[in-house]
Amino acid sequence: MSIDLKIPSRPDAVYDALRTSVVTTELAPGTMVTETALALQYGVARPTAKTAIERLVAEGLLTRHAHRAARVTTLSRHDIVDVYAARAMVEETALRGLACTSVVPPAALSAHRELIAAAQRGDRPSLLRNDVAFHRALVVGHDSIRLGRMHEIIMGEVELCIGQLQYRGLISPTEIASAHQGIL
Repeated sequence: MSIDLKIPSRPDAVYDALRTSVVTTELAPGTMVTETALALQYGVARPTAKTAIERLVAEGLLTRHAHRAARVTTLSRHDIVDVYAARAMVEETALRGLACTSVVPPAALSAHRELIAAAQRGDRPSLLRNDVAFHRALVVGHDSIRLGRMHEIIMGEVELCIGQLQYRGLISPTEIASAHQGIL
């Protein structure tokens, strides 16, 4: 019997750590991210750091201009409105499908419970993680592979939006929990 122990590769581990730092605003919007600094921080080669940075640039979480260091993307009001509108289009389709079947995915309920607990503790990273897990669970619960892929394309920027809204104090944990209760 073989066991699949999904152990992340070094590039994946650096990418995951950097991504978490960006979406939780541990690295504030506008912060410069260099290959050299990232390589030193995680004890990896520069090409490994470069790969992580490039992946985040492709997701829209970092921005980079020619011959310049990458920076944590700073979202404007227009960016946030646009990202949320795109997310709403995909998620509303999933919610309509779920409403027709009267099914609430168990993973969405679980994420909602965890979200409420994180809101009560004031645990921003856990709140963000469970907020995203809640929305992913709703779309995955719709059972359309293509809808799930479309949703996944925008979720990096959605996480960045949520993190930056919390960072700027524009939405409280209580408001987030209440909005999710309304969706359910």
